[in-house]
Formats: sequence, C-alpha cells, structure tokens
Amino acid sequence: ARALTPQTAETDAIRFLVGTQSLRYDNQIHIIDFDDENNIINKNVLLHQVGEIWHISTSPADKGVLATCYNKTSDSKVMTCAAVWRMPKELESGSHESPDDSSSNTQTLELLCHLDNTAHGNMACVMWEPMGDGKKIISLADNNILLWDLQESSAKAVLSSSAALEGKGQLKFTSGRWSPHHNCTQIATANDTTVRGWDTRSMRQIYCIENAHGQLVRDLDFNPNKQYYLASCGDDCKVKFWDARNVTEPVKTLEEHSHWVWNVRYNHSHDQLILTGSSDSRVILSNMVSISSEPFGHMVDDDDLSDQEDQHQEEKIKEPLQDSVIATYEEHEDSVYAVEWSSADPWLFASLSYDGRLVINRVPRALKYHILL
Repeated sequence: ARALTPQTAETDAIRFLVGTQSLRYDNQIHIIDFDDENNIINKNVLLHQVGEIWHISTSPADKGVLATCYNKTSDSKVMTCAAVWRMPKELESGSHESPDDSSSNTQTLELLCHLDNTAHGNMACVMWEPMGDGKKIISLADNNILLWDLQESSAKAVLSSSAALEGKGQLKFTSGRWSPHHNCTQIATANDTTVRGWDTRSMRQIYCIENAHGQLVRDLDFNPNKQYYLASCGDDCKVKFWDARNVTEPVKTLEEHSHWVWNVRYNHSHDQLILTGSSDSRVILSNMVSISSEPFGHMVDDDDLSDQEDQHQEEKIKEPLQDSVIATYEEHEDSVYAVEWSSADPWLFASLSYDGRLVINRVPRALKYHILL
C-alpha cells in the first residue's frame, strides 16, 4: 500500500482511509477508525475494483466522497486514471460498530464520475479545494494542471480550466498541494527538481523554485498558519522549508533521513510540528519552532505579569529556540510512503509502509503539554 489520507470532513472521529496495491486481487479501500479511549483500531473494507490505488484524497465538505488515482490496463498499456467515488451511507461517519466478520459484508464504492484524462496523460494526484464546498478539484496529469467543477451531486466533472508545463524533455508532475491561504487561489506543484506556484484563477505560474532539491521532489505541504511558507522533500534525503516571496534559498533544511523522503506534513493546529516519512523505513517528528507561527510560544500579555515575572519572561525570549527532532519512529520494516495527521485529533498521526502496515502514533505527552501550557 502507498495511499493514505485522513477523512478531512470528519472532525469528531479519528479516521483514515488506506488504498491497496494488489496485482492478484481486487483492490480495496480500508476505512480505519481509531478508538483512542480503548486504543482499538476498527476496520471496514470497500472494494475498489478498477485497479491499484496510487493516491487517495477526501472531500473537505462531504464525509462520504473521495477521489482515487489508480492504474488501469488497456491494450497492454498501463494508464493512471482518476475517479470520484461515494462510500455507502452507513460507513460515512465514524460511529459504527465494527462487525466481527468483516470479510463477509465487503461493500463496493459507488462511482460518481471519472476525471477524463485520455487527452492529458497519467494522473499523479487529485487535490480538493481546502476550504471549499467540495465542488472544486485539481488533478495533475503528466505535465497538465486540470481544474474541475463537480456538478449534480458530483456525478459529473466538467473541466473548467487547465495549464501545461512547457519546457524541454518529458515534464511530469510528481505531486501538488492546494494552499489554504489567499482565498484558495494558489497551488504548488513538484516536477523533477523544481517546485512551482500557480494562480488557479489565471492558471499562470507565480513563482518557481528551480533545483529546490538535488534530486526528484516527492512531496509538498503548506504551513497552515503562515501564508507564504511551504515545505518540500525529495530523493536527496532532505526536507526544505521555503518562503515563496524569496525562493533563492530555503529558510531551513532538515537532513535527518538516510534515504528518499516521500512525504512531509505540517500539523494543522501547531505548525511547528512536522512529520516526514522515508524509504529508510522511519517516520520522524520534528519541532521546527524557529520558523513556526509562534516562535516564542504563546504570547503572554504584559499586563498579566508582575515585575519579577516580567524580567523572567524577557530572559526567556532572549534564549534562542532550538529546532529539534522530537522522535524517530521505527515500527515499519519497509519504505514509509505516507504520513498523515488526523483531522480530528491534532496530536495523532498515521504512517503507512509498502508492506501494508499502518501505524498510529501520538505526539509525546511532554511535548504536547509544553506546546499547550
């Protein structure tokens, strides 16, 4: 498996979706519910009969709707296609009891529409407009950016605009992220060693970080609280943090992994917490305080402090804050292809490795209280 996503629209239950890559059997989407009071994982399985799942993303507005990018073989050629699906009503929210024998009642996803890419090439990923009503999505297909409008309860996808990467050679997007800032009018894409920003209204490029990494860029993510900041990671084993207003140099670089870094994710609530997953089989949780939206912790109102405390507070601000690796998780025995924060619990995250193992972890309690108090 290499496709993992939180159920974005679900803010109460802790829920992740995993897509499988099996050549022999029908592929599946596993709905993983984590009951954190009892530390139990419940699982429901949905059949995804059209092929190996390479990417999965969920609607920010509708718990039951998701998109997958999957392989399809036709005329002995393999194409990566994309489609929008609906899960059965009773599986949409996380409150159900898990049946004892889940194999007997496997249900099938309902196809809402295909994102027709016959003219555009192989789909790399599908992104939903982060704050939207779940009707706008962007797909990246080879060297094309395609903006779709989902109509009639998502049963039809209409291509509303597109842009193509121009340049030498076979240009192909590897991944992209839709920025939650600027009224959701910007996305960032990765192709080869380059990271580019685009305006979704004009479909024009607005910035370009050439040679962002020494080798292929694998993934990107936007800081949820600081509008110009984004992170990238790649095959040079590095994670880099950028300010889109000045792209000549990264703001910070992390060099903790010993192999390709497949995934980087900012915590949605506390942007100093950064998760990365790599082919070195490790997941690393870093605390990037210096470039976060609260570099000095929570700001305390001066009026609330006595003189003595005041002095102490000023001394505290003078200490430079240390960026550090908080924890390295080594529960995986294979390449970690995906890491994701839960959308319901900011202190919880999941990681997925190639052998299909999903691991759920918590931010260490001491750090959690350190951030909160």
